Amino acid sequence: MTLLLAGDIGGTKTILRLVQFSDAVGLKTLYEESFPSGDFPDLVPMVQRFLTTANSSTPDKACFAIAGPVVGNTAKLTNLSWFLDTERLSKELGIERISLINDFAAVGYGIFGLTKQDLLTLQVGKYQSTAPMAIIGAGTGLGQGFLIKQGQDYQVFPSEGGHADFAPRNELEFELLKYILTKYDIQRVSVERVVSGLGITSIYQFLRDRKIATESPAIANAVRIWEQEAGKSEKTVDPGALIGNAALEKSDRLSEQTMQLFIEAYGAEAGNLALKLLPYGGLYIAGGIAPKILPLIQDGSFLASFTQKGRMGSLLEEIPVFMILNQQVGLIGAALSASRL
Repeated sequence: MTLLLAGDIGGTKTILRLVQFSDAVGLKTLYEESFPSGDFPDLVPMVQRFLTTANSSTPDKACFAIAGPVVGNTAKLTNLSWFLDTERLSKELGIERISLINDFAAVGYGIFGLTKQDLLTLQVGKYQSTAPMAIIGAGTGLGQGFLIKQGQDYQVFPSEGGHADFAPRNELEFELLKYILTKYDIQRVSVERVVSGLGITSIYQFLRDRKIATESPAIANAVRIWEQEAGKSEKTVDPGALIGNAALEKSDRLSEQTMQLFIEAYGAEAGNLALKLLPYGGLYIAGGIAPKILPLIQDGSFLASFTQKGRMGSLLEEIPVFMILNQQVGLIGAALSASRL
C-alpha cells in the first residue's frame, strides 16, 4: 500500500484528499477536506494542518493540480500570492516525491479512475483503442487537453486552446462577435469569452440589448449587480447559473435563447477540437457547466453543432463523445498521477 496526497488548488478553494493506493484495489479515499485558499499564506501550512487533522503519517507521494500553467516544477497561481516549487514543497513537507500538474491535465488522468456511472454517453461513435483522446470543459474558463497512447499507457497534455479565436458560423454569431469587441474594447475575441460562465452572461447581455425578449426582473437585477461589480475579483452574484436554471425550467424566454446560443457555440468548439485531433479514443466533456444543464446538452443542439463541419461531418459522427458527471475527476487524476511518480 502507498499513501498518497492529492490536491485540487484553485484561487478560491483548495481540496486535499488522502488516498491509499495499491495495484490490486486501486484508489481508496481515507480523508478529504476543503479549505479557503486565501486563508493561508502558502500551501505548506494548509497541508500540515490537513495531515494533523487527518491524524496521518507523512504521505509517500503527492500531486497537486493547479488552476494555471505549470512551468517545469513550479507554478504561480493567478489569484493567489503563492509560488509553488516541488523541491521546496518536498523539503518543507517531508514528502519524497511531489509533482505539480495543470488542472486540466489532472482531468485527463482522472478519466482512467472513473466508473460507468461517472460518464454519460452522448454519441457512441466507433471507438479505436490506439487513437488520441480529447477533453474540453467550460466553467470559469474553457479548458482543453488531449491524451496520446504510449505503449500501454497514455501521456496527458494540457492545452491553451480555449484562448484560440472565436469563430462565428452565422449572422447572429457575427453580431455577437462585434458586440463583445465593442463592449469590452478589445482587439480579438477568444472562444473562452463565449463558451464559459462569463460567456453565458455576455450572450445574455447581447440578446438583451438586441431586445430579443423581455427580461425577467430577477435575472435583470442579477446581471445589473454583476455589471456593477466588473473588475472585482469576487462577485456576489452568478448570473450564468440563474440563466441556466431559468432555461431548464423554461421560465424565461431570453434565458432559453441565451443557452441555445451557448450550447451551439460549445458544440461547435468541441467539433473544432475533434477535427484537429480525431480523438476516436473518445472526446470527454468536462467542466462545471455541462452537468448542471444536462437536459439542454442532450436535446440535440450540442451534437448537431459538433458534427456540422461540411464534408468532415461524417468523420465526427464516428467519434465517441462522453460527458463527465463526476465533478471530482481532477482530484482522482491528481491521485492517479501521484501513484505514477
